[in-house]
Amino acid sequence: MGKVVATLSMSLDGFVADEHDGVGELFGWYRNGDVVLPTADPRRVFHVSEASERFLKAGIGSAGALICGRRLFDRTDGWGGRHPAGCPVFVVSHSVPGGWPRDDSETSFFPDPIGALEAAQKVAGERAVSVSTPTLTRHYLDAGLLDEISVSLVPVLLGEGTRLFGTPVVMPVRLGDPEVVEGIGVTHLTYRVTR
Repeated sequence: MGKVVATLSMSLDGFVADEHDGVGELFGWYRNGDVVLPTADPRRVFHVSEASERFLKAGIGSAGALICGRRLFDRTDGWGGRHPAGCPVFVVSHSVPGGWPRDDSETSFFPDPIGALEAAQKVAGERAVSVSTPTLTRHYLDAGLLDEISVSLVPVLLGEGTRLFGTPVVMPVRLGDPEVVEGIGVTHLTYRVTR
């Protein structure tokens, strides 16, 4: 079974979205470099630094499934049915939005986080399951199911918004030494969760 990895961009003061749920300040590094990086969705092409390209290829290349919440799914309009990583998407939601599921998309819906994770792990096999929302990150961390936290730290202070870490129930959470990749306008930090 592959790793379960939380993968998010975050401001220096700990926010993954601003007070209006915007992520523009946090995602600028996807278009600030000279390296053209196509994704599984031909409508989305990244322009990143060489270091960020290596980081993304390692992360996207290892993802066998992605888990998100309904809020992110709605904000991205379900990525038009195809996530840039090109892997199946598992959405934790108490309801299924109109028009979903679709025959042209590997997107499925689960009412509970554990059911979504079990299904994602089954599909991902030995590849990683990427968790892309703070609530689910905390849930899996508290349940002892998260193996790594990968934060793309952006040099901006947002002041308020959606925090990556509110207060996990199980404290303290100990992490290993970081793997550090210095990009342009971003520092990618990957920590192994120690148990």
